[in-house]
Amino acid sequence: MAVATRSTAVPYAQGFETLKEETAIDVLPVSGELPPWLAGSLLRTGPAKFEVGEQRYRHWFDGLTMLHRFTFGEGDVSYGNRFLRGKTWDKAERTGKIPYPEFATDPCRSTFKRIQTMFAPPEFGDNANINVVRLGERFLTMTEAPISVQFDPETLEAAGVPFEPPGMVTTAHPHLDRRTGGMLNYAAKLGPRNAYRFFHLDPDGHEPDVFAEIPVKHPGYVHSFGLTERHIVFAEFPWVVRPLDLALKGRPYAENFRWEPDRGTRFFLVDRATGKASEPITTDAFFGFHHLNAYEEADGTVVADIQVYPDVSLVEQLYLDNLRSGGEIASGELRRFRIDPRAGTVEHERLIDEPFELGRINYGRHNERPYRYAWGTSAEPGGWLDRIVKADLEDRSTITWHEPGSWPGEPVFVTRPGGEAEDDGVVLSVVLDTERGSSSLLVLDARDLTELARADVPHHIPFSFHGQFARA
Repeated sequence: MAVATRSTAVPYAQGFETLKEETAIDVLPVSGELPPWLAGSLLRTGPAKFEVGEQRYRHWFDGLTMLHRFTFGEGDVSYGNRFLRGKTWDKAERTGKIPYPEFATDPCRSTFKRIQTMFAPPEFGDNANINVVRLGERFLTMTEAPISVQFDPETLEAAGVPFEPPGMVTTAHPHLDRRTGGMLNYAAKLGPRNAYRFFHLDPDGHEPDVFAEIPVKHPGYVHSFGLTERHIVFAEFPWVVRPLDLALKGRPYAENFRWEPDRGTRFFLVDRATGKASEPITTDAFFGFHHLNAYEEADGTVVADIQVYPDVSLVEQLYLDNLRSGGEIASGELRRFRIDPRAGTVEHERLIDEPFELGRINYGRHNERPYRYAWGTSAEPGGWLDRIVKADLEDRSTITWHEPGSWPGEPVFVTRPGGEAEDDGVVLSVVLDTERGSSSLLVLDARDLTELARADVPHHIPFSFHGQFARA
């Protein structure tokens, strides 16, 4: 077994160390008792290799992709993991060098090569390490670069590029269109004329249908968006880029963006039926990666709950050198925005006292609709994520799961078949145990976060971002 070098100074630094081993294990050791109704697979993606030859990736978002599968059935859990063997992996293996630009890592490019990109379509890799999405019967691993990769949910083998979005930058957080079963997403077209484009993709489709477009001079960094039954809720943060800089400055992608708080944060409401976008509605400057949920009230007010930060310093703090050395990490908060499209105003408030990130809801039943519960990760101020929080957004209370020496990832909610209550189900989280030097799949009762079971993996799993549960 390949074992990564462990850091003794910063216990959670192991979560940012390369995992070399690929495995397929029929039965993991399980403690506790799994719910008999839990049948299916938790599929996750994330970075797991942080160097190619002598070159090193610089940022957590940049490492080479590994897929993970935990499959439940008849009281057992099986596990498999596999690197995403697409063109990025193949070229890295062949050349021994980082092959394509990533979020904050860019192979050395000559001035000629940078200028050349102004006159030809840019070449993108397929290092899709952010999120797993189900589209009809297909499973995709996605990132913010335009290339997503289809994969086999059992073998985790790459199965090609299923579609190309209408832009150079997109998001790995599309939404389900309940009416069609398809995908709703956004892509930024960059060039002499820039625009935010919103598109729909049929469950078995390969050609996105653009149904709305918002012209923009200096595009902002947008990682996700909200969805109501009528509107796309699009928040443009004041971390913006001049697209020409991407070609001429010779910096990695993220380092071309500028924090310009005087712009404030602009909300656009895009009518899903007509494609018409509202005039921008501006509020205070803030930054965020993840929308949690959105819905509309009877009087037309749009409610958008977003996990936010006062500025963009978190992006700097997620460079690997800072993470591995135990540097300070900004704390996010769960904030509710009430957007009045008639008055053109936005009001906001903090929903819970605890920091909150990587939040999930009972998506199938409550996305686009009023809801009460959310599950996310949290931490002591300035520290790394070390606990799971369930938030009750009606009475503004929380309960917490925490275990010393354990570092949980995103909690994925799985509803119990036939369950009536919004929180009737379990949450699944991959937890790094720094005492054992390995990871486990943790199963908690979603109602009170009591531990039901855990399945131990024989190695550490590097910290990842997002995943989905696919029922058997």
